[in-house]
Amino acid sequence: MRIRPRRRAVVCPLRRIVSACVAIAVAVPAYGCRVEQLTPPGAPTRWPADQARHWQWQWQVSGTLDPTVDADVFLLDPVATTAAQTAELRSRDRRLICQVHVGSVRSADPDASRLPAGVQGSTGRQPGSRWLDVRRWDALEPVLADRFRLCRGKGFGAVALADADGYASRTGFPLDFDDQLMFNRRLARLARSLDLSPGLVNDVPQLAALAPDFDFAVNEECARLDLCAKLLPFADADKPVFHVEYTGSTDDFCVTTVGYGFASIRKDRTLDAWREACPLP
Repeated sequence: MRIRPRRRAVVCPLRRIVSACVAIAVAVPAYGCRVEQLTPPGAPTRWPADQARHWQWQWQVSGTLDPTVDADVFLLDPVATTAAQTAELRSRDRRLICQVHVGSVRSADPDASRLPAGVQGSTGRQPGSRWLDVRRWDALEPVLADRFRLCRGKGFGAVALADADGYASRTGFPLDFDDQLMFNRRLARLARSLDLSPGLVNDVPQLAALAPDFDFAVNEECARLDLCAKLLPFADADKPVFHVEYTGSTDDFCVTTVGYGFASIRKDRTLDAWREACPLP
C-alpha cells in the first residue's frame, strides 16, 4: 500500500505582513509610535486656486466629533480622531487637516518623554504645556516627524502647525525672528516629504515671508485684533485662509473677511462642534 506524504500548509509571508500591519493600525494610539507602514497612498491635499474663495471649514478639537457639519474642510486633533472617522469624512470628499503643536509640548502628550528637559522652556499657552527651543532641530525633528506620520497614517492630507510663533513669547530661550523662520521652513519641508500639505496657524508677523513655503493659513481673531490685511499674501496668491472669531457677530466681521477672500466662521474658544459660518461670496 502506497502512503501519500502529508501536504504541508504554506503560509504566505505577505499575508503575515498584512496581518501585522492591520494589528499595528488598530494598536497605534498616539504620537509615540512610528507609523510609516500605515501611510495610505496619495499625495498631499490639493487646494485648487479656482476654489480658494469658496471653502467652508470646521475646526473641532474637543467634544464628540460631528462629521455631519456642512463643511468641505475639517481641522482636527490627530490623536483624538480615529482612522474610522477620517475614513468616513474622506468617503464624502472632505479635506482633512490635522493640528500639530510644533513649538510646545504638553505634559499629557504621549511623546512628552521623548523631548529632553533641555529643550523645554517656560510655561506655554495651554495648561500643562511648555515652549520648545526651536533652534534644537536635532532633538525636535524625530519627534515632530512622528507626529506628522501619525497624521498621514490616519488619513490626513494636510497639517496645521500650531505654536509656531514662540519667538514672540517668553519661552525661556533667546529665540529671534530668524530662528523661527528657519524652524517653520524646515517644518514645511518635513511635511511635504511625508506627503502632507503644510499650513501655518497664526504667526501673523511672518506670514508675508512664509507665504511661499506654506499652502494655507489658519488665523484666530484677525478681525478683533485688526490684523486681517496682513493675511492678504495668502489670499492674493489664491491660497486658503481659514479664519475664526470667538466674539462678536458674523454680521459684523463677515463682510470684511469674506471680502478679503477668507473662509470665516464663529466658534466658541473650546473649539467643540458648534460653529456659525459666514456665507460664501
